[in-house]
Amino acid sequence: MRLASAVVCIFLQACVSELPAVPEEGIVQSNVAVGRVLAVLTGERRRIYEPAVRSFEIQNAKTKERFTVEIQSDDERFILPLPLGDYELIRVQINEGPFLSMAELASTFSVGQEPVTYVGTWRFGVDSPKYGRMVSVSIVNDEEDRAEALHTLGLSDPSLNMKAVATALPAPSEVQTRLYEVMPYPRVPRYFRRHWW
Repeated sequence: MRLASAVVCIFLQACVSELPAVPEEGIVQSNVAVGRVLAVLTGERRRIYEPAVRSFEIQNAKTKERFTVEIQSDDERFILPLPLGDYELIRVQINEGPFLSMAELASTFSVGQEPVTYVGTWRFGVDSPKYGRMVSVSIVNDEEDRAEALHTLGLSDPSLNMKAVATALPAPSEVQTRLYEVMPYPRVPRYFRRHWW
């Protein structure tokens, strides 16, 4: 039984490729998707912790290959080297100090022949902690942010053609979905856990 569960764990870990939010200098190649992630609390503040996006996950529509992008911030730019194809934003994880929540999403975008694809500013509005908590996702084309993202990308790899930039905002651009708490809380001793259902 232990061997079977170990094999399953190894297999599941191999299904997802992890990407840093911003790759190391010199690793950036053509066909990159650039954007920005913001997390804000939309309701009352009951916790001392502000929400932050821990990670988001995208999936290639054709190959079903998944990529987890580690953000660990409430305001962060991302530069993702992705192969050509159609992608779907499928999951987001939100941290509030030691508390972790997750939501399932379904917004699609395409990475085309252009060397750079701007995918917009992704705003995650998180409800106050309560039963039936929601997250509102709003994806916008912020021209000022786009210029800053392209400037940052140009500094990290001057060889990229910044004149051939496509804009592909994920659709639907506004989504509201349920935010589920992940149990057990991974970084909290048993002593401090709030729920036991």
